[in-house]
Amino acid sequence: SLPAPSARPPIERLVVAPRAVLILRQTTWMDWRNARGTESVIAIGRLRFDYAGLRCDARFRPNERRYQDQRLTEVVRDQAAEQLLQQELAQLLWLPISRCTVYLAGSGPDDFIAITEAKRVVAIEAMPARLAQLRAAGILIEYESSYPHHRLLVAEQWSAEVSESGSDWFDLSLGVEVEGQRHDLLPILRAVIADDRFPRQPVDTEPANATWTMELDAERKLVLPLARLRALVDPLWEWLEQSQSGLRLRRSQAHVLMAIEGGARLPWQGGQKLRQVLAQLAAGPAPVRAPKGFKTELRPYQRHGLAWLNHLATAELGGVLADDMGLGKTVQVLAHLLDLKNHQRLDRPALVIAPTSLVGNWKAEAERFAPQLRVLVIHGLDRAGRFEWIGQHDLVITTYPLLQRDRDQLLQHEFSLLILDEAQAIKNARSQAAGVVRELRAARRLGMTGTPLENHLGELWAQFDAVEPGLLGDERQFTRLFRTPIEKHQDADKQRRLNARIAPLMLRRRKQDVLADLPDKTEIIRAIEIEGGQRELYETLRLAQHQRVQQAIAERGLAQSGIVVLDALLKLRQCCCDPRLVKLTHAKKVDASAKLDALLDLLDSLLSEGRRVLVFSQFAEMLGLISTALRERQIVHQQLTGDTPSAQRTGLVENFQNGAVGVFLISLKAGGVGLNLTAADTVIHYDPWWNPAVEAQATDRAHRIGQDKAVFVYKLICAGTVEEKIQAMQARKSELARAVLDGGGVSTSAKFNASDLAELFAPL
Repeated sequence: SLPAPSARPPIERLVVAPRAVLILRQTTWMDWRNARGTESVIAIGRLRFDYAGLRCDARFRPNERRYQDQRLTEVVRDQAAEQLLQQELAQLLWLPISRCTVYLAGSGPDDFIAITEAKRVVAIEAMPARLAQLRAAGILIEYESSYPHHRLLVAEQWSAEVSESGSDWFDLSLGVEVEGQRHDLLPILRAVIADDRFPRQPVDTEPANATWTMELDAERKLVLPLARLRALVDPLWEWLEQSQSGLRLRRSQAHVLMAIEGGARLPWQGGQKLRQVLAQLAAGPAPVRAPKGFKTELRPYQRHGLAWLNHLATAELGGVLADDMGLGKTVQVLAHLLDLKNHQRLDRPALVIAPTSLVGNWKAEAERFAPQLRVLVIHGLDRAGRFEWIGQHDLVITTYPLLQRDRDQLLQHEFSLLILDEAQAIKNARSQAAGVVRELRAARRLGMTGTPLENHLGELWAQFDAVEPGLLGDERQFTRLFRTPIEKHQDADKQRRLNARIAPLMLRRRKQDVLADLPDKTEIIRAIEIEGGQRELYETLRLAQHQRVQQAIAERGLAQSGIVVLDALLKLRQCCCDPRLVKLTHAKKVDASAKLDALLDLLDSLLSEGRRVLVFSQFAEMLGLISTALRERQIVHQQLTGDTPSAQRTGLVENFQNGAVGVFLISLKAGGVGLNLTAADTVIHYDPWWNPAVEAQATDRAHRIGQDKAVFVYKLICAGTVEEKIQAMQARKSELARAVLDGGGVSTSAKFNASDLAELFAPL
């Protein structure tokens, strides 16, 4: 017998709002609006209305019943709502195929296609952006198997979030929403920069709406706007290369957030303290006056320097005050310290580390300009008992040579500000002094230098790493990302990035920037012809030393022959100065020096005009020969070399400043820093030095704040010799410093190469 029929389940009425669903499939369409016809791959969307999971086709029926899971449901369709959804599709330029002048085999009344404003059918390559519009309108997208294996999608929403990790670091999280799901952007960005095809710079033919497509997963590809992607990748490139984990940056690198918010149009959430720092940096230094109690009038550019130092303090950042020598860096820093003290922000002592020759200068200028500061000097054999007094002072002064010896005592204290005077002293990051500097505990750090870059970019890294660790990455990263591309490959983009990185934390004013506060300086190069025995000696030496260098290079290679090269060049330079400097038997037979004769003649003329003269040479023995010649002429003079006791330096300076002597002979290294000789109006460089910055430091003994006369600088050069070649190489070398410090062009490395040696050893 048949089983008894089961009772029909009760009918459940479903009254909910519908949601439009487009189910996409791919097809080919031939456009015959031209003679040959154009074939395109397009997407067709089959429209369905979803009522809480139950689907109805686009043809309207008042009530539809569905039997599912032993339940009978009657869907109460909302015709008005469905019509509104179709109108919304029409506004987004999705129309039923029946309303378009398009014929597609197999299409039905429920099929829709996307068209442009010009009523052209949209190709499937442009579909990601159109689908993003649908999702934004709340329309659900689904795909049939005929749709491309890799579905093309666009980012619907970009996001950036900041979380602060202590006082020095912050973490940056980047995300993008695709089909309602958030994806981490960092792996996507790392995949972008790892792709050699990614165009880092736009080309002239690139359309404004150019995109970059990459694989999101096995079934989907993500289409990103190329310009926005570049604007996001560009400021993050360095960190994306360095790490495969999250993005952790230092507070001093917060400019990255400004870059992605502005260029990539990606506002970031969180990080309220960072927002304050960025707002302060963006606002720039506020105008200030000299602090109450400061005992001298600050020049306009010095007031700006004080404002900049106060600005860094407010943002809790370190920096480098890189004014040219003679512009009063010490005065500006003392004004800053007094301002901090006046506002109760100098809660712990500031520590100054300076060259030994400048300890007295720091103490004297602090007493003169800021007597309210309690100053403690930790120097000398009796310094052991002074460390316990550190906490009772505002300013503590010590020296680089003492850092290693006093390391343990200094590490017992915390300082509000660490000041590195003549910061180029730690340009070798591996030196003991540089190591101790990095260990010292200080809330902020400040470098002071007139020459932040003398030879190569590694020196710049060492100084910035000491005052704001991490700003330029570690040394290996810096070499790979900046130094090698700039010095060896003249990479202008990396030069631009480096300039932008250091610009907020370095204040550099050159003399030409503040000429209104300085007297004029005139440089004169005097070419001197060597003749007779001196010329013959030079040529003999040149031939012999060139052969010696060539033999060394053949045996050891250029890189391992540096000592031989420098010794050979030294002999040629000594011959130019005076043959008596050359310690060879045949040199003793030559008793004439064209340059010494020229110097004596020049001094006769200058002294007859009442001029006050500084004479610099790197050869202390040469200064001795000049001194002998001056005594023979009964010219009153004095001499300062590395052998001069420190206790006598101050007296020599006072003698010259007071007019007791008219000529001061100074060795280049002994007089390069720490001397204020504004009584001089003439500087003579007897012999050129490789590094133009060192020569400039010597000149700045006279051409500095306090000078009220025009300064003339004479450079004595033996024509056609190695000295003339050094002058040419100086110009090339200084290009690198200008590129980094002043935002100029890019130069090659300043090291010798084969062509340099050929030039240096060329015949007269």
